[in-house]
Amino acid sequence: MVNRHDIEQIYILRNHSKPVKHLSYDPSGKWLTASCTDGKIYMYSMDGEPKFVKALDGIIQRFETADNATSKCFWHPAGKVFATATASREIVIVSAEDGEVKQRFKGVHNSPITSIAWSYNGRMLASSSYDGMLVLWDAKTQQVLQQNTYERIIHITWHNKDENLFCWSNDWGEVYIVSNFLKNPTHLELLKAPVDSLVAPGDPAPQAQNRPAGKPEVNGVRPLVNSRPRAASLDSLDDFLNAGGDDNWIDDDDGAGYKNENGKRSNGHLGSVNGDSKRHRYDGTVWQPRIHDAFQPGSTSWKGNRRYLTLNLTGTVWTVDQQTHNTITVEFYDRTMHRDFHITDPFKYDKACLSEHGTLFSCASDDSVTPPQPSMLFYRPHETWTNRADFRVSLPPGEDIACIALSTKYIVACTTANYVRVYTLFGTPVTIWRLKSSPAVTCAAHGDYIITISNGAVNSDGSAQLVYSIEDVKHDITHQSSDLVALGTPHPDADDFDARSVTLKSVFWTDTGDPAIYDSTGTLLVLLHWRNMGQAKWIPLLDTRNLERLRTGRKEETYWPVALANDKFHCIILKGGDTTPSWPRPLLTEFELEIPIAHQPITTNPDPSAVDGEESTASQTRRLEESYVRTTLTMALLDDLIQSHGDHARYTDKTELARREIEVDKILLQLLAAECRQGEETGMKALEVVGLMRDRSGKMIEAASKIAGRFGRTVLEDKIRELGERRLMGVEEG
Repeated sequence: MVNRHDIEQIYILRNHSKPVKHLSYDPSGKWLTASCTDGKIYMYSMDGEPKFVKALDGIIQRFETADNATSKCFWHPAGKVFATATASREIVIVSAEDGEVKQRFKGVHNSPITSIAWSYNGRMLASSSYDGMLVLWDAKTQQVLQQNTYERIIHITWHNKDENLFCWSNDWGEVYIVSNFLKNPTHLELLKAPVDSLVAPGDPAPQAQNRPAGKPEVNGVRPLVNSRPRAASLDSLDDFLNAGGDDNWIDDDDGAGYKNENGKRSNGHLGSVNGDSKRHRYDGTVWQPRIHDAFQPGSTSWKGNRRYLTLNLTGTVWTVDQQTHNTITVEFYDRTMHRDFHITDPFKYDKACLSEHGTLFSCASDDSVTPPQPSMLFYRPHETWTNRADFRVSLPPGEDIACIALSTKYIVACTTANYVRVYTLFGTPVTIWRLKSSPAVTCAAHGDYIITISNGAVNSDGSAQLVYSIEDVKHDITHQSSDLVALGTPHPDADDFDARSVTLKSVFWTDTGDPAIYDSTGTLLVLLHWRNMGQAKWIPLLDTRNLERLRTGRKEETYWPVALANDKFHCIILKGGDTTPSWPRPLLTEFELEIPIAHQPITTNPDPSAVDGEESTASQTRRLEESYVRTTLTMALLDDLIQSHGDHARYTDKTELARREIEVDKILLQLLAAECRQGEETGMKALEVVGLMRDRSGKMIEAASKIAGRFGRTVLEDKIRELGERRLMGVEEG
């Protein structure tokens, strides 16, 4: 890249390893996109020196530089999104901010797309393919407006103003300039419409782009500006003071009013019969709350012609679009238990769940075929002793599936009719109920329990709160009803709207049977005391922003949640600005849980009192405090499980609970030693640590007194012994 003001200032962009086929700037010059022959789009920020931002994989097809088919990024006139062609001969609209596909234009082109062009106002999109097909689209609805066939078109373009002029060229070296290209009056109105500079295809609503700074955040979302300004009330203060009005006024000293040329006083001071029509006229706009879209846990968006339907510790399910049908692959991590399999999918399933017993699929309804295809559930068990064990269930017409869940006993489907439908594993209906809050967002199942999450009441900023309910299907018990999902707060340095809006990324059940969520702030939370109505609370187990690998600031990565098992967070590391896993199938990574109880600073100057290779006292104290809180929490989760089973609680669970109580006391003993090591001034805290011990036999208290004596803390030793005596006598202070 050469600076045209100083041709000696040259920048070399080296991020792409393959030849570049196309380069394109956005209209404002903020972004530069490079479409490479390796099938990736490399995005550079042009604010100041060119800076590589991210690489978008799985969108464009791999081409040679001499191919006529295009992979260029054609920018919308507003500069917020661009259009490009995919390997499946579709046109996708991609957001420049997050790299996500916002819209798709599909179902027309049967050969490689050679060129794309926006009308000057961005209201229409034209595309051509190598078979000579020229298609005109409505950018807002993705509907075909006009379709013609010509000879081997390789490039198209609109007139750069609102002239009804269109041009194209072919590979024979001919250029066609067509005047009066649009004949339909409706199409001409689209062409004459002004440039929509506020909202580009796939962008949030205008009020989301103009939120006020400094407003407090409600449930992690900054308030929005109202869709229209508040109208003045009759005889408002602004009317009396003429705020912002005319300065050329004259005092009516005698109070008799002023006469017109006819010698009569006008009635201009009187309002209309129905009030001030200018101030109170209805402008036709209807305010709509901002709701959370439904999603399937573990599912990703399309990358090229493939996507993951689900990812968990059992395996993965992914699908490939073959235009006329899809092919689905189910792969298992433990191939000694199950074998991988492939199926041909004519129904184009878009959701899936995978368990150790079977695989569940669902598809959306399709009214374009004859007869119309209803929304459908399909379950396939991994093992069977009959000839046909799979089953399909069709939903009533007009009802689609929003999300599905699969447990060891039940199949769950939340629908667009706000129903929760529950079936056995082989299709027998069990129950159905309507959600109290709607529309549904997602769901998850474990054994007899189902958690459903939906949109609830609207916050003051116009966004809907997320609420959850937990049902015991077998015993017909509601454990939690429309309680709030505790989303986090955005990063204070986040500038764009998407980063300021905290969303739910996944919901799943832990291996011990407790609900857990993961939000867009990178925080993993588990639900404690959820079996008792009104007692549930979300506890953070890990904040991935505070991981040790990110503390130096040299790494920029996010994490795709998979599971919470064996007291570890299992996830997939996403790098290079990726928001979803890609191919080939990435490896799973596991992180130890670390409750965010205190900030862990980056240590540049080691503790002088610490021996080389040893942990400093302050660092050891922080580690032990976090370990104490985490172990106490896991013990509380296990105690909830034992209490729910009552007399039928398993012996192994009771033994594990006793072991964890001893582990908590051992951690407190280590914390006591760390406090004693810091000096006599920490004696108050050291005695408080001893008071947290759960042992009532006196052995741990005796061990604590010996630790105090070993460090020469005689006063502390005496007080610990007094505490032990009071505890044995049953007169311990509350």
